Amino acid sequence: MIFKFGFLPITIIDIFDIGIVAFVIYQMYEFLRGSIAARMFMGLLVILFFSVVGELLNMSALSWIMSSLKTVWVIAFVIIFQPDLRRLLIYLGQTKLVRAIVRVGEPEFINDVVNATIEMSNKNFGVIIVMLRDVGVKSVLETGINMQAQVSKPLIASVFNPRSPLHDGALVIRNDIALAAKCLLPLSQNPNIDPALGTRHRAAIGISEQSDAIVIVVSEETGMISIVESGNMVRGLTEDMLRKKLKDAFAPLPKEKRGWKFGFVTSDT
Repeated sequence: MIFKFGFLPITIIDIFDIGIVAFVIYQMYEFLRGSIAARMFMGLLVILFFSVVGELLNMSALSWIMSSLKTVWVIAFVIIFQPDLRRLLIYLGQTKLVRAIVRVGEPEFINDVVNATIEMSNKNFGVIIVMLRDVGVKSVLETGINMQAQVSKPLIASVFNPRSPLHDGALVIRNDIALAAKCLLPLSQNPNIDPALGTRHRAAIGISEQSDAIVIVVSEETGMISIVESGNMVRGLTEDMLRKKLKDAFAPLPKEKRGWKFGFVTSDT
């Protein structure tokens, strides 16, 4: 026992327990923040709070109501948050810790991104897709239009259609969820970048310098596909090269089986 809080003895295990619960609740709120589910989640926390208060103060009516609801809370939680729980499980499954332990199959969203990129490259549509990994880009998301939509080839193609009001900016996705479109990205200040590169490519390099995101860029002038990671750019990618890079990033093979590495390529032809 470390100390007493009234009649309650507080041990180091209790402090550890409270810390873990607080961290989990905070992480869930951060993950859900900005969506309708976040308000529902806060509502459930309010109900839980009153349940605890009712039991501590021996409020019979309130305790009876809350105890009656307890039997359906778990089922209601799963039903209400089913889409968001799916997103959360996918997010956890793509973390570095899980990927280091388990070799997961190729995520479906990789096919959607690759197929949409190839189609838009053939049409010379300008594209910039920011694929998040572990580092968040909250400030970037706040500059765009919130989406929270399932990633698909038609969705990506519609966003970057020149007639779409969302095409002028970046599409930010995390796993299979499109978080926001028309996002403004920070431009790289690297003096070694080829002066021939336009704003779209400089923005892709800029966001990759500030996060661990993988960024796909399609030139509006040439239809050339480029990919950026950690400030380094590879240009002139084929469909197979793009697919391999995304597999390595989001469903990695052991290091000895990986193929090509990044290098800074500045030629546009």
